[in-house]
Amino acid sequence: MHFPEYRPRRLRQNENLRRLVREESLSVDKLIAPFFVVTGTKVKKPIDSMPGHFQLSIDYLVKEVEILRDLGIPAVLLFGIPETKDEMATGAFAKDGVIQRAVATLKDKVSEVLVITDVCLCEYTSHGHCGMLDGGDVENDSTIEVLGETALSHAKAGADMVAPSAMMDGQVLAIREALDEGGCESTPIMAYSAKYASAFYGPFREAAESAPQFGDRKSYQMDPANSDEAMREMTLDVEEGADIIMVKPALPYLDIIRRAKEEFDLPLAAYNVSGEFAMIKAAAAMGWLDGEQAMLELLLAIRRAGADMIITYFAGEAAAALAR
Repeated sequence: MHFPEYRPRRLRQNENLRRLVREESLSVDKLIAPFFVVTGTKVKKPIDSMPGHFQLSIDYLVKEVEILRDLGIPAVLLFGIPETKDEMATGAFAKDGVIQRAVATLKDKVSEVLVITDVCLCEYTSHGHCGMLDGGDVENDSTIEVLGETALSHAKAGADMVAPSAMMDGQVLAIREALDEGGCESTPIMAYSAKYASAFYGPFREAAESAPQFGDRKSYQMDPANSDEAMREMTLDVEEGADIIMVKPALPYLDIIRRAKEEFDLPLAAYNVSGEFAMIKAAAAMGWLDGEQAMLELLLAIRRAGADMIITYFAGEAAAALAR
């Protein structure tokens, strides 16, 4: 029987060989952990669809971030849930808003951890949409003014980076101008550049209490069928001053991550979203797969596709597994 001269199995014979030839690696340095922050004290409310995650008051948030710091996680991403909501999203840019207070506290108590803030209005509006309404439509240009004001309030509170996710046209430029004019020209922007109108956001909307009260978000989030449009969206964000671009979700859009990595010379983030997390957790709870191995394989696949950093609800678990 004749074999080819090159036998790939020669380099798979043991773990040390596999380590030597491994093309990609997963590191705690590349993980960003999201949190949901609420008002009050001593609040740790479980999120049913996201096992191990909670709505946290600021005092408990500090404790959780300290744990992640000790595991080596370099950054967190904060989502705020205000005590009250209104049509104008006033809680988003209030000086004493939940995110503004959370940022200031974290930078005082856990200063070595990078604090990134989500800049959107869906958690703060009574209607649950990501911007200002004009009748039944989300009005773009008035929304980006509020996003700029919100981002500046986060930066003034001490945020190390802001991450606009509303998918409004011109939002990055509006935020960049607001930051620069407000004396925060050193604050970088991580832009949710290719954010798709995805079915994988369901658990997040429970956690953030941000489901739209009518309609959907398909008029501003991207059509899952489109790839070329994602490149156009990213190009606009780069031109408007984004420092990091993002693809969201990650797992169903690995092709978009790869294409973005090849086309743009900027750091690339990918958001391993709540539905992706919940799928693995549910299957593992049923005994259908090894949850830890599936988690690590999923995160490695996102890195292999081209993501320089991963926002993931697995951050703490992955860091602990990688440390073993």
